[in-house]
Amino acid sequence: MPIFRKKSSTDLLRTIIIDDEPHMRQSLEKLLLKHCPNVRIVGTADGMASGLESIRKRNPDLVLLDIKMDDGTGFDLLKKAEPFDFKVIFITAYDQYAVEAFRFSALDYLLKPIIPDNLVEAVHKAEEQKISDLEIQLNNLKNNLDADNKSKKKIILKTLENIHILSVDDIIWCSSDANYTEFHLSGGGKIIVSRTLREYEELLKQSGFFRVHKSFLVNLSKIIRIDKADGGYVVMNNNDRIPIGSTKKEQLLRLFEELTN
Repeated sequence: MPIFRKKSSTDLLRTIIIDDEPHMRQSLEKLLLKHCPNVRIVGTADGMASGLESIRKRNPDLVLLDIKMDDGTGFDLLKKAEPFDFKVIFITAYDQYAVEAFRFSALDYLLKPIIPDNLVEAVHKAEEQKISDLEIQLNNLKNNLDADNKSKKKIILKTLENIHILSVDDIIWCSSDANYTEFHLSGGGKIIVSRTLREYEELLKQSGFFRVHKSFLVNLSKIIRIDKADGGYVVMNNNDRIPIGSTKKEQLLRLFEELTN
């Protein structure tokens, strides 16, 4: 759990909770008061219309925003609030498709019921959130929620200097370097991100990626052949040769056969 520095009342994140479930608003208030000393709750609202009114009246730094409400969605609210200058943490009931879209867009979200440690971590990240990045991430989220196949799906990769928006289909393979992941792209580009390969394996496996080796994750659709010499390699469509781990060969051959049949 992050450790927050002590702040004066003028430094606190002015926060609004918007959720159409009374018990959820009450629960979030209690959790924030107990676990997030860097937060000051300045309002709550039970829907899109009342939430928009509260935002305009209270001028928050942070909004905890339910996605689905009786009178509209959190996205509807943000569209009506544009241009906005507050940070956002989304709140949602579990929906695999929606959660995947959030993760591809590098957006923070909380699953109901709220786990205190997850709330603290989300608030901590919100403090570092850039409004300009948030707008890009929201546009990417909308694209992914509307995308009907993986070729249209986009992923956001954040580096210290830039925020990159990539088509998932442009990723050929990824490699691990301690806590960093290097993406090798169509056209020869490379991007290094400060997140582990395991995180991207979990994110990309439903989009046709497979971890052929402890240090390598490949896009199965970009394999042109499997070379069994020298312990085994996959040859990618950019002619890069990626080693196959001894425990991965059988599963890879099965997946490749399914893909090519």
